[in-house]
Amino acid sequence: MNYRAMIKQRFPRVERTLRNNPRLMRLAVNVEGKLLQRKFKKLNQSSVADLDVSQYELLAKAKDSGLFDFNWYCQAQGRQFESEQQAFSDYLHKSRFSAVSPGPAFDNLSYQKHHLDVYHANVSPLAHYLESGLTEGRVARPFAPKWMPSHTESVVPDFKVIQQAKVAVCLHVFYEDFIRYYATCLRDFPVQVDLFISVSDKAYQASIDEHLGTLNAVRSIEVVEVPNRGRNFGPMLVEFGQKLLNYDLFCHLHSKKSLYSGRPQTQWADYLGEYLLNDHSVIARAMTYMLQDTDCGIYYPTSFAMMPDWVNHWLKNKPFKGEFFEEWDLQDHSEFIAYPVGGMFWAKPKALKQLLEKEYQYEDFPQEPLPNDGSRLHALERCIGLLAERNGYSQLFFHPESASFTRDKGYLFTNYVSTQDQLLHKVQPFDVISFDVFDTLVRRSHYVPDYAKLKLGQWLVEQGELTSAESFVQQRNYAEFMVRQDKQFQGDVTIFETYQKLAAVYGWSDQKAQQYAELEFAYDLDMIESKDEMVDVLNQLIGMGKTVYVISDTYYTEYQVLLMLRKAGVTNGYQLFVSSEMGLRKDNATMWSYISNELKDKSRFVHIGDNAVADAQLPGDFGLANLHILNPIDKWQAAGWSNPFAGSNELNEQQILKWGPLVSQFGRFPFLGE
Repeated sequence: MNYRAMIKQRFPRVERTLRNNPRLMRLAVNVEGKLLQRKFKKLNQSSVADLDVSQYELLAKAKDSGLFDFNWYCQAQGRQFESEQQAFSDYLHKSRFSAVSPGPAFDNLSYQKHHLDVYHANVSPLAHYLESGLTEGRVARPFAPKWMPSHTESVVPDFKVIQQAKVAVCLHVFYEDFIRYYATCLRDFPVQVDLFISVSDKAYQASIDEHLGTLNAVRSIEVVEVPNRGRNFGPMLVEFGQKLLNYDLFCHLHSKKSLYSGRPQTQWADYLGEYLLNDHSVIARAMTYMLQDTDCGIYYPTSFAMMPDWVNHWLKNKPFKGEFFEEWDLQDHSEFIAYPVGGMFWAKPKALKQLLEKEYQYEDFPQEPLPNDGSRLHALERCIGLLAERNGYSQLFFHPESASFTRDKGYLFTNYVSTQDQLLHKVQPFDVISFDVFDTLVRRSHYVPDYAKLKLGQWLVEQGELTSAESFVQQRNYAEFMVRQDKQFQGDVTIFETYQKLAAVYGWSDQKAQQYAELEFAYDLDMIESKDEMVDVLNQLIGMGKTVYVISDTYYTEYQVLLMLRKAGVTNGYQLFVSSEMGLRKDNATMWSYISNELKDKSRFVHIGDNAVADAQLPGDFGLANLHILNPIDKWQAAGWSNPFAGSNELNEQQILKWGPLVSQFGRFPFLGE
């Protein structure tokens, strides 16, 4: 039952008090979650072998309502269960943390995403719907996945092949209770394995001996107590890295208890554990494929469906990737990447040879406490798949929603499929909606932001002021950096401050500096075009009486931004926040701190923008809802085309003139599937 809905219906004054008091509301949400967990505790404890009385009754309800279809579920999961009871038990178990659906009439993931209280209570969506959701008037939608692999790999387990392989399982155990979980996973495991276990406390040895040491599938165990440094990668590489090179396959897992958001949830850990160690049908097929296909070097499930849309992005970790790219000669120019989110995977040691063969010390890894994101270890996690590909191997993914193996990386953009109407529908429930400016409401006709600077540089060369337009762009950007440095990176800069700094370099007068700053803006304004669908959505929201903010990190003045917005068809009815005027920026979170404090009710606010860090990750840190959209080059690469402006082509005018208009037009609407 939705207890808050009941309170709202029967005791409206109490509900208003809760809504106006965030602390009381958080307490009410926590209490409701515990009540839901208590109510569905028995259903969550289902065994694949047996169903208790309440679960039999639930199965009967599910069949009578047409929501559980045994044949459909077997086909969808790619396996034949021995009975309806076994299949239903499998569904109840996986449905709490995975996008499996019980039949064509019920979409498991949709129910979780639309009813987050059910997800946070860690209960089966179908069980909740049948027991209370239906009477509460909650909507159940038919199975309609947003994404399905364009091609799948047909895999039949070959136990003779996998049982001849030399296999290691490397576990980092920070929390002792995971030892029992790993023992459950390894009971009746399809192959014998050698265990390499790093522990935070040597006292865990007794539990390891009791629960893991007695298993037939465990051939040997090595346990090492390790310091709390390097998270899961440090212990694996310092203690076991070179030993793993002696195996055909190895699995790397670690104890994990919370999501990125900090909520005390287990579903992410359950999800990874299920498809990397616990579901023996999936594991046997994955191992068979890896051993039979010489090209396949790494395997892991697709990203956890309840993670943020932008989880497969570099995010704050881009500055830390340089040492790995240089050391391993990696080449990648995408913002979105396929990698084992959570740092757990199966791999052929040869695929990660450079990583495993190097000698490491714990001092090579950053000390705790580490941020939730933005560290050398987070960058290393993102380089795992790239390293395997650099060594000539492919990545294999398991997609639970279709129970299929695939090499298709399209899952990275699963949540970036939308229409203009769907976008409006998503944000319409909010009272305050804010928009980013560049690549959200406006676009540049040739896409490349520095093209206006290059055109100014070319004009200055024609006037005899300079000898190289490309060198001017570099000097101009360096001047902006120097102004920021002079300000100790506090607040923001204006374009006029940058040109005053350039005047000192080139010997210009103040008047020339002012003129050239305005000329750069004029070149940029000339290239500004509307992102029509996004502007239409903004204007519709204004027409509905919504409060609309427009927020930009930019060196342009408020008036200059106004001119760009007017050219794009954004005329009035909104409040403009410009970093150069306010001294507050999205990308360093000062703007979001300000916005958060200004809002009367943060739950009624949502921001839309294309920068995964500044427009999504950082506002999320302040509890502000956000909708990340694709900028033109991200959408271009999501379609499978390479970035024509990567590396030395960033200021290649021939490339800009050839590809810039195509990228800009293709990215006009920032979603796939329109």
